[in-house]
Amino acid sequence: MSFDAASLFALLPAIHRLRDGEAAVAAGLERGPLEELLAVFAEQIGVMDENLAQLLDDLFIETCAEWTVPYLGDLIGYQSLHRGVPGVASPRAEVAHTIALRRRKGTAVVLEQLARDVTGWDARVVEYFQRLAATQYLNHLRPHCRGTVDLRDGRALEWLGSAFDGAMRTVEVRRIESGRGRFNIPNVGLHLWRIQAWPHRGAPTHRAGPRRYRASPLGHDTPLYNRPVAEEDIAHLAEPDNVPLPLTRRWLARDLARHYGERASAAAPLDNPNPALQLWVDGTPVERDHIRICHLGDDGGGWAHTPPPDGFYSLDPVLGRIALPGDAPDPAEVSLTWQEGFSAPLGGGEYDRGTRLPVLAADRPRVRVPDDQPTLTAALAALAGDGVVEVTDNRRYVETLAVDVTAGGHVELRASRQRRPVLALAGFSVAGGEGSRCTVNGFLVTGAPLVVPAGGGNALARLDIVDCTLVPGLGLEADGAPSQPTAASLILELPGMEAQLAWSLCGAVRCVERATLSASCSAIDATDRTGVAYAGLDGAGPGGVLSLDATTVVGKVHMAEVGLISNSILFAALAEADAWSVPVRATRRQTGCVRFSWLPVESVVPARHRCQPASASAADANAPRFVAQRYGSPAYLQLAVSTPEAIARGADDEGEMGVFHALFNAQREANLRIRLAEYLRVGLEAGVFYES
Repeated sequence: MSFDAASLFALLPAIHRLRDGEAAVAAGLERGPLEELLAVFAEQIGVMDENLAQLLDDLFIETCAEWTVPYLGDLIGYQSLHRGVPGVASPRAEVAHTIALRRRKGTAVVLEQLARDVTGWDARVVEYFQRLAATQYLNHLRPHCRGTVDLRDGRALEWLGSAFDGAMRTVEVRRIESGRGRFNIPNVGLHLWRIQAWPHRGAPTHRAGPRRYRASPLGHDTPLYNRPVAEEDIAHLAEPDNVPLPLTRRWLARDLARHYGERASAAAPLDNPNPALQLWVDGTPVERDHIRICHLGDDGGGWAHTPPPDGFYSLDPVLGRIALPGDAPDPAEVSLTWQEGFSAPLGGGEYDRGTRLPVLAADRPRVRVPDDQPTLTAALAALAGDGVVEVTDNRRYVETLAVDVTAGGHVELRASRQRRPVLALAGFSVAGGEGSRCTVNGFLVTGAPLVVPAGGGNALARLDIVDCTLVPGLGLEADGAPSQPTAASLILELPGMEAQLAWSLCGAVRCVERATLSASCSAIDATDRTGVAYAGLDGAGPGGVLSLDATTVVGKVHMAEVGLISNSILFAALAEADAWSVPVRATRRQTGCVRFSWLPVESVVPARHRCQPASASAADANAPRFVAQRYGSPAYLQLAVSTPEAIARGADDEGEMGVFHALFNAQREANLRIRLAEYLRVGLEAGVFYES
């Protein structure tokens, strides 16, 4: 039965409805008083009906309200974890899996599912007693336990030393919990992947020479990753296809149909709707039967194994290189769908930027590129200093940009959701009238610094850089080295302005003393810890007021004043015969605070609170250790496992300091160890190993 107002009113006798209608006409109302009263009843009945339906939904973990999850979990003895990992550990998923996991308690498949549920990382569990070489009882043979490695099995040799290593080992007695020993009877290893595979769809490649291209739009060699496939069955142990791994030549050549292209040939049916790799040349997809996997390493002045004029395209996933057939037209427009390895969704990328890309108001002027205008320069001219320029594709735009915002206006340069255009610029300047503002969101910027010039009537009030990469060193060489190691990527010449970096990667910054820069969840990289990461316009004097939150700074810092530096790493050092007296200096130390951060012990800054190192004697022991410090590496600025606890768990919430603080790596591992204590069988010991 329907309980809406019209249905309830229709149940009344006709005489009451007629009189109520007459009363409504006499009062000049749309509905009479009786119908209005029934509308109130209907509304409350609807609330009760919705509540009853929700009570039924709350009996099931799949449909219950969020607040009821702990109560359902309590009914089955579920133990809550630390809730400091938003968006990662899902109590709903854990409670839903609890019964199934307890039925398989202590098995490898359960531990693997736990690791995935609790940490959000892809995982592989290894029972190391299965990989022990031992004398076998003839009544219980283990044919897979061979005492020697089969040198003819290229597939097995490819995974030596990884979580998928199937070679047998002799026993070692070091404790697995320390991360040193592995191969022993009670040992179980949980292998985790911190580096994820992030997609680039139809992204422009970089021309390296005649018929030679690199996947990276910056022109450096970079590995191509696979696209992990989700496991559908809890009883399935992860395989290489299920975790983010850099593709090898042998692996890709063997499983080309799994990783490359949507179909085998132009006439074949669709067999791989979401491939990890797809090559386009002049807008035409290159099908799988025209692809060859080979080593395209340097060979003299060119590349080895470049294809002859035979119609086949060569692809090297290890170096990220592409070679066109010898008879192909050149230069050509070559684009590639591929997966890039990185630790987090920050900097310019095609990840979902969520609330960091706000919904635009319907009445806000917007010009789309290339839909409405072919270039950003034309779009800015059409916008006339107030509105939004939105780039809707992943192309490379080779331009010189000069943004001019009207007084009180706001110009936003933004990439559409899940897009990452490349701005290869000869110049990039932002100016505006009184009270104006500019936002740059979602780009990879190379070739020139972003400059806010002084003079010329420029009165820009605020500059926001969100989810962008201003390439450290302005560009990269083929080997990944910065093109201009000492060049700044952001230059703020205008006194009185405010600038903000959020979820971005940036090169060195030069800032006039009377400006302000705030950075959060970002990196400022001078390409070397002895370089100048932040200073005045001359690269030596004090820059403006600096505030850092969960930011990693590589290089020396000279600021006029500290706003607040929190949960950050200032990785700086003096070079031999350096003109600087200390690597980090604030001219005015009466204001500001530095808390829960790492910076050189000799730094001249305001009062420190719970910072590292605590003393000169502890400086070497409590120094950050990075997996990679060069931009362009998948593990760029990721803290190594050997990083001291004082840094890896030294933030104000017991997380790690630096740019990846928001990943909550320390809390993820702590939650995993809590679950291991509950699900690990008696007598077994577990170790956590990071594969990336």
